Amino acid sequence: MQIKRFLLCAASFGLIATPNMAIASSPPIVLAQFQGEEQTSINVYQAASPAVVTIRAGRGSGSGSIISAEGLILTNEHVIRDSGNGQVTVRTPNGRSYTGAVIATDRRNDLALVRLLNTQGERFPTIPLANADGIRVGQQVFAIGSPFGLSGTLTRGILSRIGRDGDLQTDASLNPGNSGGPLLNSRGELIGVNKAILSPDGRSNSGIGFATSATIARDFITQNANRPVPSGAVARQPTPSSPAQRSSTPNSPRLGVTVDGRNLTVLEVEPGSVAATIGLRRGDRIVAINQRRLTGVGDLQTFLDSRPNSALLTVSRNNRLANVRVRF
Repeated sequence: MQIKRFLLCAASFGLIATPNMAIASSPPIVLAQFQGEEQTSINVYQAASPAVVTIRAGRGSGSGSIISAEGLILTNEHVIRDSGNGQVTVRTPNGRSYTGAVIATDRRNDLALVRLLNTQGERFPTIPLANADGIRVGQQVFAIGSPFGLSGTLTRGILSRIGRDGDLQTDASLNPGNSGGPLLNSRGELIGVNKAILSPDGRSNSGIGFATSATIARDFITQNANRPVPSGAVARQPTPSSPAQRSSTPNSPRLGVTVDGRNLTVLEVEPGSVAATIGLRRGDRIVAINQRRLTGVGDLQTFLDSRPNSALLTVSRNNRLANVRVRF
């Protein structure tokens, strides 16, 4: 870029310094107005980009969408996973930085809500969520985020597929840092929360990206938008019977974990608990007890209520299974 600038300056100097050169007058050049798809891209970017933020948690960073004027942000759970005390740093497009508190997460759908703190009543630009009729395979889609830390980056593609689980597939270019940012339709509505790419070898980008649908995100927001800011810890999305994993019925053994009620993924481990002693950690999934596969949180609760003295847990970690003996 510096070389190009130097050559342009040099060429301009030559024209100015050359004597006796006649410069013919010519009519002014009239540039055509932006049209069609080009104008649509410009409109979407101008409408949505002021509400797309960069989020930093620990040593990692991602993106997010402001969805309420009071400063509620929708992003990925994996973007805020390393927030430690439940707080993240949020940078808005105008260059201002805020502290954000994680108020809810949904690991299964990779969603999280962050509330901006100490905003002094400031009102923020927002991105509206699309309804189901605004999400159609074949439509143009736009992704805005901070790939490799380059905030405010726009890419474009189409909505290639809607999976059975509701996940959206797109060929819009997504890269590290786009996670948590919006996938938008041509009306500037959020149709998905960008979260992953398909990488056959774990290194290269195949050009296929995925987002959690706005229809799933809307339910998550409705359930959690009014949750208070937690003090010093990440608040988890409530799931049916989830408190039972931490404290069973009176005199029942306590495993000392909070799990996702749908897939038994460990969300929290109590310090000093049985689970902590055997080395369970966040992200592990409890698959079976005494070689009997668990079909849900009810199976785990029923077993604990039987007041066993010990158990053989089958745990999945990083796609590997291990059996661990637990003594209560």
